[in-house]
Amino acid sequence: MQTALFVPIFDELAEPAVVARVAAQAEEAGWDGLFVWDHLAYADPVDAIADPWITLAAIACATERLRIGPMVTPLSRRRPAVVARQVTSLDRLSGGRVVLGVGTGDDGASELSGTGEQLDPKVRGDMLDEHLDVLRQAWTGVPVTHRGEHYLLDGLTLHPTPVQRPGVPIWVGARYGSRRPLRRAARHDGVFPIQVTEPAQLAEVVEAVGGSRSGFDVAIAHRAGTDTAGWAEAGATWWLTSFSPYGITLDEVRGVVADGPPIRT
Repeated sequence: MQTALFVPIFDELAEPAVVARVAAQAEEAGWDGLFVWDHLAYADPVDAIADPWITLAAIACATERLRIGPMVTPLSRRRPAVVARQVTSLDRLSGGRVVLGVGTGDDGASELSGTGEQLDPKVRGDMLDEHLDVLRQAWTGVPVTHRGEHYLLDGLTLHPTPVQRPGVPIWVGARYGSRRPLRRAARHDGVFPIQVTEPAQLAEVVEAVGGSRSGFDVAIAHRAGTDTAGWAEAGATWWLTSFSPYGITLDEVRGVVADGPPIRT
């Protein structure tokens, strides 16, 4: 398994330059990636929140090897052509190191209702599927003509294209027990299951997405100190060390970074 930090960019971590320095230290300590949360609002006592794309750009400039990306971004509140351009620019800036984590999101802290976004989870799922189809087309570099239920692109060509071909890898977030996100993940490049507490549950997820196969990643996130035994055998290819979003401190994250990856790849 490869190892990454999974960081809520909140409060003391809501400064892109600070997170970029942490990323550089993580790279030196032997970690393989750093993924950031994507939220507009969060429950108390979280106060400050950084923009994921600006933060990831800062990380890209401060590192040479780390895999980076949002984990996960709710695409229903973003426009496909804009996301296609942002992700391409980040992939080129990083030299082809981006992973795009996606999901439907939820309305915690009125993050959707407070900005007039779609609240029906089924509709958000439809929007996500359509959005991903548009992204795949846009990254080809050929004119995209798309007239869907939710999005319109009328002969738009987006150049340049990502460094990674045929496009940036897409990992789909999925709650354990939810079938539709797993079917969605099977059509893309990876799955990021949440609320999976033991390797046997992860093995169920891996079977549901078509089993272990080359080029398909399975990422699992747990707090520092969690026993890593059994997860690789269950199909995990990435171990993400996570942090509580409540009261996260820079010293806490730096301490985990300095301890080094829990698994040596």
